[in-house]
Amino acid sequence: MDNKPKVTPKDFFLWAGAMIALYASVVAFLSLIFSYLDYAFPDALTYYTGDPYSGGVSYAMATLIVLVPTFLVLMRLVHRDIEREPARAEVWIRRWALYLTLFAAGAAMAGDLITLIMYFFNGDVTLRFLLKVLVVFLVAGGGFLHFLADLRGYWEREPARARLVGYATGALVLVTITAGFFIIGTPWQARLYRYDDQKVSDLQNIQYQLTSYWQAKQELPATLADLDDPLSGFIVPSDPQTGAAYEYSMGGKTSFELCATFNAPTQPYSTYARMTEPMAAPYGMKAAPADTWSHAAGRACFSRTIDPERYPPLNKQAPTP
Repeated sequence: MDNKPKVTPKDFFLWAGAMIALYASVVAFLSLIFSYLDYAFPDALTYYTGDPYSGGVSYAMATLIVLVPTFLVLMRLVHRDIEREPARAEVWIRRWALYLTLFAAGAAMAGDLITLIMYFFNGDVTLRFLLKVLVVFLVAGGGFLHFLADLRGYWEREPARARLVGYATGALVLVTITAGFFIIGTPWQARLYRYDDQKVSDLQNIQYQLTSYWQAKQELPATLADLDDPLSGFIVPSDPQTGAAYEYSMGGKTSFELCATFNAPTQPYSTYARMTEPMAAPYGMKAAPADTWSHAAGRACFSRTIDPERYPPLNKQAPTP
């Protein structure tokens, strides 16, 4: 007669919940570490936005904050049940969950090594890549050893060490999340950076409108309000942070200056950190060289001069064939 305890709904949902929380937490942890490495070791061939929190960083942080404690609590409940009734260590769902996790961890380590060797043969091994490979191997290896010990009943025999591992896991996640604020800044700082990027985008748009205005009328407007055009729907933007108008002044017949107040210097991952392409020139005209929009914190001005050879008056342009 089979004396093994049967799986109760409690067993099923405890283990299902714990495994879902575990796998989602591991994915979020790796995603967060990868984001930190991307930020600390940038790749010139990779496009970045000015706000790392607009990507997966905030989601990974939220996932870890919610699911890691959930996993630890669920596993604590499982181990308490086994302490009260040791036979519950033999329920099939526990063994399936542990073997599945061992298989996933082993497959992750094997895939990690395969990827490392493949990139080595391709000559694409960089410090950032090596660190990512190391992180995956350590996480998968740590999970493999932990659940192998669980399968062999080690944590039931050493409950104090099991609690210590739980505290250490929670502390590691907390340190990882906190470290992000020092590596990529806080969400509040990122919001200020977004404001700065929007201001530069507005100034670029105004610059384009000023150039088009000069081409049409062979003179610059006296004020930015003269650029408002109900037919095209263009309204001169204002500072998105304060609502104040951007500063504009003429320096000559073809030169002008635009100014704005910024919260911080141009960030390394800002869209405008490098030379940025100007908006498209009118049809048939050659595009002007890219303008730099890098700035320091505080009030910054950008002086521009319209080149009549690149942007000739519209009534002097040769007709297109």
